[in-house]
Amino acid sequence: FAWLALSECRNESADKRFALQQLPEVEVTILSDRVIGRVHEQFMNIPGATDVITFEHGEIVMSADTARQYAEEHGHTVEEELALYTVHGLLHLNGFEDATARDAARMHKVQDRIWKSCLAQLPTPS
Repeated sequence: FAWLALSECRNESADKRFALQQLPEVEVTILSDRVIGRVHEQFMNIPGATDVITFEHGEIVMSADTARQYAEEHGHTVEEELALYTVHGLLHLNGFEDATARDAARMHKVQDRIWKSCLAQLPTPS
């Protein structure tokens, strides 16, 4: 999934800098809520767990615990939720922001399109 998402996200840049095209690699790490909560507080000064954190040097960290909870709430698999976090992180690397309602709406529109497109390209589990 990550390769599909990377190829689609590389060409979507909110700030027209296309930073993803300049990064030599992107690292994705899946953590527990406990660990991502520490990362969240240490690097963003925000207490508590979150779903995904993106660092501009190309690291994306995601919470497996949060993914499990949100997947259940939204009626899809944990793998699909983690795939969504991957797209979200890649778009952040390419200049998308979600701090304001307007920016979040713009980002989520692109994110959902890419996420659904990539999921549709995956082989059907047997």
